Amino acid sequence: MSLTNETIQQKLIEKFGTDIIEFHQSYDILTFEINPEKTREVIQFLKEDQELNFHFLTDVCGVHYPDYPEERQFAVVYHLHNWLTKVRIRIKTFLNGRKPETESIADIFPAANWQERETYDFYGIVFKGHPQLKRILNMDEMESFPLRKEFPLEDQGRTDKDDRFFGRTGPNC
Repeated sequence: MSLTNETIQQKLIEKFGTDIIEFHQSYDILTFEINPEKTREVIQFLKEDQELNFHFLTDVCGVHYPDYPEERQFAVVYHLHNWLTKVRIRIKTFLNGRKPETESIADIFPAANWQERETYDFYGIVFKGHPQLKRILNMDEMESFPLRKEFPLEDQGRTDKDDRFFGRTGPNC
């Protein structure tokens, strides 16, 4: 029997009810949003359920939405893959901008260890229960999180560049 998006959605709603919302398909990938308090439980269910069988974690990443309400300013996005049926899913969980944190899944998927550290390093999202949550690419002394959109893309004080050479002058800029 082939695993369909309808089957996945039905099983998740039966098990978790309103903790899972906003089901839609984007580029042939079922995408849905989960309550951040249920992240571990949902991901563990997706991995251990014999019919769903999502045994491969493709990616964990962060997103910063500075224009969203404070309780939804950060998101953690998980991509899972069922190799047997070639089905992929995308899971989003939104976090509070004042204190972005969620539970680690590094013990469920060991590959999440580095991915969660990278997300912490660049967005400041804390993964509670992570075995070694510390910076992975940036210097330990760094106090900011460089992929947050609260920082300008360029240093406005730079004097070593001339916008004319980069096509950033004139009436359309």
